[in-house]
Amino acid sequence: MVLAEFSMYPTDKGESVSHYVAQLIDHIDKSGITYKLTPMGTILEGSWEEVFGVIGECFKILEPQCNRITTIIKVDYRKGTESRMTSKVEKVKTILQREIVHA
Repeated sequence: MVLAEFSMYPTDKGESVSHYVAQLIDHIDKSGITYKLTPMGTILEGSWEEVFGVIGECFKILEPQCNRITTIIKVDYRKGTESRMTSKVEKVKTILQREIVHA
């Protein structure tokens, strides 16, 4: 199972690029992949093929509209099929024996 945190945005469209990011989030949402939107990026969970397929599709959405695109990807792979998107946070709470503040 792959957890990938990524951000993708044009760097040639001025200070605010939320219109472009929204197009990507719409695509991710419609893809059916498990994801979590954060203020600094999006976390995807699935097989290598699923995750990188969606990231590639996001690039193809921006490519015709933008002359320059920045993409940052951080990947964690672990064998197995168990969802880790929430279990990793739950593990830390268990170790600390308390709730932690997070969005």
